[in-house]
Amino acid sequence: MIVGIGVDIVSIARIETALDRTPKLAFRLFAQGERDLPVAALAARFAAKEATAKALGAPPGLAWTDVEVRQDDSGRPELAVRGTVAQAARMRGVSRWHLSLSHDAGMSVAMVVAEG
Repeated sequence: MIVGIGVDIVSIARIETALDRTPKLAFRLFAQGERDLPVAALAARFAAKEATAKALGAPPGLAWTDVEVRQDDSGRPELAVRGTVAQAARMRGVSRWHLSLSHDAGMSVAMVVAEG
């Protein structure tokens, strides 16, 4: 059963400008395993974090770093949730996540499906 769906689109240039202007922002937005990636990948990960929150109904108090985009052995993106996000997911009965990422024309997009 689908618990929620979220989608978000982000300007890669906007993320790059924000990170250049405020370097410590990377520590507030991205998990340690994400921070050294190219800016397009960071933009997609930010979109995935926003889409995850939307799939959960945008509850208050979610920490950005409690959602991490990783890749499985085949290179497919997957979500790892912990802390505030894992708790919100448990409360809503989420047991599985589906994630799709894409970049084109200076934009990054993510779609997240929360399944219970």
